[in-house]
Amino acid sequence: MFKKKKKKIEVEFDKERQRPVLHCSICNGEQVAGFKDISTGKFQEVMVIRDSKDLEEFRQMYGLGDVPKEY
Repeated sequence: MFKKKKKKIEVEFDKERQRPVLHCSICNGEQVAGFKDISTGKFQEVMVIRDSKDLEEFRQMYGLGDVPKEY
């Protein structure tokens, strides 16, 4: 009946310093798409991935191909 609003944040993506990553929880299967800084390892969350449609939307927003998963 009532849908929960999706959390989306427009983040600037620097291909030189960041790489796209899906953070996946082993316990509950939650997935969060974002960017990981190559030098520091800091993760910047962009959006929660609930299904393949959300993942496709994330890929189109930033013009990405495959996005690797990290557990």
